[in-house]
Amino acid sequence: MELSDLIQTAQVENVRVWCPLKPPMMGTLCVSSHHLLLCDASVSEGSRGKDIAELWLLHCAVDKVEKSVQNIGQLQNTQTGQEMEGKSGSGTVTLRCKDLRVIHMEIPGMEETLNIARSVQALSSLDSVTLSYPFFFRPSGYSLGHGWPRDTVENFYDKIKAETDDWRLSEVNMNFKLCPSYPAKVIVPRCCSDETLLKAAAFRQVGRFPVLSYYHSTNQAALLRSAQPLVGTAPHHCEQDEVLLNAALMEQSSGFIIDTRSAQETKQARNAGGGTESKSRYPNWRVLCRSLERECATVLVHGEDGSGNTLLLTSLAQLILSPESRTMDGFQDVIEREWLQAGHPFQLRCAQSGWSQSRAQQESPYFLLFLDCCWQLGRQFPRALEFNERFLYTLATHAYSSEYGSFLCNNEKERCQYEVQDRTHSLWGYLNQPKERQHFLNPMYEENPLVIWPSVAPQSLQLWAGFFLRYLLPLEHTEMAWMKMVELTGAYKMDLTDNNFIG
Repeated sequence: MELSDLIQTAQVENVRVWCPLKPPMMGTLCVSSHHLLLCDASVSEGSRGKDIAELWLLHCAVDKVEKSVQNIGQLQNTQTGQEMEGKSGSGTVTLRCKDLRVIHMEIPGMEETLNIARSVQALSSLDSVTLSYPFFFRPSGYSLGHGWPRDTVENFYDKIKAETDDWRLSEVNMNFKLCPSYPAKVIVPRCCSDETLLKAAAFRQVGRFPVLSYYHSTNQAALLRSAQPLVGTAPHHCEQDEVLLNAALMEQSSGFIIDTRSAQETKQARNAGGGTESKSRYPNWRVLCRSLERECATVLVHGEDGSGNTLLLTSLAQLILSPESRTMDGFQDVIEREWLQAGHPFQLRCAQSGWSQSRAQQESPYFLLFLDCCWQLGRQFPRALEFNERFLYTLATHAYSSEYGSFLCNNEKERCQYEVQDRTHSLWGYLNQPKERQHFLNPMYEENPLVIWPSVAPQSLQLWAGFFLRYLLPLEHTEMAWMKMVELTGAYKMDLTDNNFIG
C-alpha cells in the first residue's frame, strides 16, 4: 500500500488555522504522507520554513479527528443516506493531539473538509510499523548509527561485575523464544543454570522470570523484577522458581516481594491461573513493601505481566537510591534498560492519548506517569536531578509521536525484526548533541551521594503544569526565569573557579 492512496485531497487554499498560544494563520494546507503542513500566506517565500507561524504536524501525533460542515443536508441523500458531492459551504476540522494540543482548521468547501478529515484519520492510525515516519526521516549530517544503542545489558553487567561476582550474564533468551518481551541477554544469579531458568520461565506469565534490575552496592542488596507466578487455585508451585529466588538472596536471610496489584486484583488473577507467591513455598520472602535501602534486603517486584507498574517502581527506586541514575546519562540508561530493553510495549501503551474514545485495553500511560513522578522528585529536590523539566516533557512527546525510532515497537524482538537500529535514527543521538543537550540540563544540579526520600503526602504533590497545561498557559515568564537562573548559576560557578584559582 502506498500512503498517497490514503490522501483524498492533497492541498486546499485559504485555510484558516488556530493553534494554541499563537495568532490565527491563513494559507495553503497540504497533506503529505506523514505531515500536515500550512504555508502561511503572510510569510514571505524567503523566510518560509523558518517562521514559527507555519504548521508542521506529524499525522501520528493526532489522537482524535473531529469534523463539522455547514449545510450538511446538501451532502447527504435523504433516501439512501449516501454522501453526495458538495462544492459550496465550508467546514471545520479539529485535531486533538497526543501532546494535548488542540488545533482548529476552517476549510472552504464541504467536500474538502470531509476529505481532509478522512485523510488525516487514515494516516494517523497506520497499522504497519515500517510505514511510520521514523523509517523515512533522514536529517542531513546525521548518520543512522549515531546514538545506537544507548546502553546495553553487557555494559550494565560490567558495572555489577566490578562490585560482585555473584551474578552472571545469561544468553538463555538469545533467540527470544523463552520470553519474547525480554532482551536477548539477562542478568541472573551465578549459581542458577540455564535449565533452571527455562523451567522458572514456564512458571511465570509470558515467560518473564525474575531477573536483576538494580544492584545496590552499598549493602549488596538486589532489586529484581518479573511477572506473576502461575499459581492458580490448586495451588501450583515450581521448585526451579524457588531455587532462583533463594539464590538471589545470596547471604541474606530474607527478602521482600512487592506485588503492585490490589488484593482484589490478586484474587481475580489467581482464579484465572495467576496469583502471587505462597508464604509456605517462599519462607524467606515476605510479601511486604519495605525499603531495599533501609532493610538492606533483596526485593522482587511484579504485577501481572511485569511490563507496566513493575517497571515504573523499579525505575523510580533507582532514581531514589542511585546518584548515578539522577544524572543525564544515567537517567537515559535507566529508561533504555528498564523500559525499552525490559519490554514495555510502547506501541500498544502509547497508541492513543487522553482524547481518543476508542481506547484499547492495552493502552495505559505508565511511562507518562513515570515522567510525572520524576518531575515531582525534581520539584521536591530541585538540585538532585541533572536534567530539567523540558527534558521530561520532550521524552513524553516522543513516546507518543516521534521522528526517531527509539520508542518504536513493543520489545527488543520486534525492534530486531524491523531492523529499527539500522533503518531509523536514535532519539538519544539527537538529544545528546551539545547544542541540544544544553537546553535539558538543570543549572542548579549538584551531585548528591545520598538517598532522596520524597514526600507522598497529598499537599506535597502538584499538577505537572509544564506538561498538562503547556498549550493553555503561556510559558514566556517561566522561560525567562529559567534563562536568568542559568545566567546566575553560571556566574556563581565562574566566581568559585576564579577564587579557587587565586587561592
